Amino acid sequence: MNAAANPKAEWQLRLYVAGQTSKSALALENLKRLCETHLAGRYQIEVVDLLVNPRLAAGDQILAVPTLVRKFPEPMRKIIGDLSNEERVLVGLDVQPLRLG
Repeated sequence: MNAAANPKAEWQLRLYVAGQTSKSALALENLKRLCETHLAGRYQIEVVDLLVNPRLAAGDQILAVPTLVRKFPEPMRKIIGDLSNEERVLVGLDVQPLRLG
């Protein structure tokens, strides 16, 4: 766990994208909104652009982009797509949705 980046990060997420496409931007926007809503102050997002660092795709076996990888807590989980279906993303990451109100 990389404690230096965010010592309180209980959730380490890595979003793989390929360039600055509208789908990549939408995935990052959706991810940030989800994290702020359900994991506020407890997450760290790393964005990996495979056009800049293509070798990084092999480590997490990335076959499509955008792909979100939950590195921690283990076990690792992956979600492919623009992350617009909040319920699917929460289930995929095994995040308990916050009950507001």
